[in-house]
Amino acid sequence: MGSEVRVRQIVVMGVSGVGKTTIAKGISTLTGWTFAEGDAFHPEANVAKMHEGHPLTDEDRWPWLRAIGDWMSAEIAAGRSAVVTCSALRRSYRDLLREGRPEVEFCHLAAQEDLVGDRLSHRGGHFMPPSLLPSQYAALEPLEPDEPGVTVSVEGSVPDVLARAVESLHLPAPRTE
Repeated sequence: MGSEVRVRQIVVMGVSGVGKTTIAKGISTLTGWTFAEGDAFHPEANVAKMHEGHPLTDEDRWPWLRAIGDWMSAEIAAGRSAVVTCSALRRSYRDLLREGRPEVEFCHLAAQEDLVGDRLSHRGGHFMPPSLLPSQYAALEPLEPDEPGVTVSVEGSVPDVLARAVESLHLPAPRTE
């Protein structure tokens, strides 16, 4: 073929309950790229803290973000494109994830707080209680024009949101036959 495929690392970001895992898994399925759940990189102490209803501090987050970054670096070194979920609410967190990794792009799943609150109230088995949602919106710094990435509304059905994400990120179109 002769043309080299560009390695990409897509970080599906946003507040808890916005659909990061669903959309990231959808992107992974459509592209064949590796998928990782960002929450799996949290140390046990972070999970316990959130489960108890306490928001994480920056000191709690840095090791977690570095672990996600290390995972992406390994995927890049292996020549694999990948998609990973990570709230990445603040610019400083995204800067750390991008540091030395020009392959990293963000897909910010954006929604109104009342929609996400409703979703969280119906979600079971997750360590993030709905009571922490206001602190997430307070921390959220939307993507800035100089950051590589796109913002995608989560209004509508999962297939609608996935189609908008795929189109916005200029990913290979899914086959429909």
